[in-house]
Amino acid sequence: QVQLVESGGGLVQPGGSLRLSCAASGSIFSINDMGWYRQAPGKQRELVAVITRGGTPNYADSVKGRFTISRDNAKNMVYLQMNSLQAEDTAVYYCAARLWAVGVAPSSNYWGKGTQVTVSS
Repeated sequence: QVQLVESGGGLVQPGGSLRLSCAASGSIFSINDMGWYRQAPGKQRELVAVITRGGTPNYADSVKGRFTISRDNAKNMVYLQMNSLQAEDTAVYYCAARLWAVGVAPSSNYWGKGTQVTVSS
């Protein structure tokens, strides 16, 4: 059974930094895109950043220049380095992956349960 588990969330002051990690586990053959999404209270879930298997990133305009996504294919992990955090970044952050695993079709989408990031003084 495939699982995505996020870690690294917490409370940080405005201007601070956090690093999120997400580990994919299970009988995985390969992982295509991996990414981070977030959902603030009362808002829809939105894309934060995505990275291809080859390492090409794409970012939401709101986080460009502040957030950096990276991945370790050997460990099936994806990371999100968040700098210069602002109150507007407060949300639950979800890891997502498009992958192929035992018993599932190629390019199946999986989600983690989320980790809370709160930016407040």
